[in-house]
Amino acid sequence: MLETLISSKTRIKLLLKFFLNSKATSYLRGLESEFGDSTNSIRIELNRFEKAGMLTSFLQGNKKYFRANIEHPLYNETHNLLLKYIGFDKIIDRVVEKLGEVKRVYVTGAFAQGLDDKIIELVFIGELNQEYLKDLIEKVESHITRNIKYVVLSENDFSYDH
Repeated sequence: MLETLISSKTRIKLLLKFFLNSKATSYLRGLESEFGDSTNSIRIELNRFEKAGMLTSFLQGNKKYFRANIEHPLYNETHNLLLKYIGFDKIIDRVVEKLGEVKRVYVTGAFAQGLDDKIIELVFIGELNQEYLKDLIEKVESHITRNIKYVVLSENDFSYDH
């Protein structure tokens, strides 16, 4: 779907990188090795996003780092569109609903770092119906193009120190 609206694969990668995780930062050469794209195509897209105000930049040493501008008027809409693109809206709607006492849910792995991946890793904290969770995960996986790995911890098993 997103590929139909946005024809540049590099632009999609940058959107996923910076707008899934607002804390994600990177510089040109780091993005080159991460994406496997040419620095020229990445530079062009970074400059477009920065000129539009969707990315901000800062210097650290001799490297220019970029990050999402969370103050941009389209930040939330872009973030939500990307969540729908990767299927998070379906995960939230189908997995968390009616599960029991969900205290917290954490996204870990590549998505937590703002990277696109075929595997979504989740940590559920609370007292959950695990059979129901397993069934829901299977149903969600049939609707999205991602696999879901998860772990369920009670609040006693979960430590804030880690």
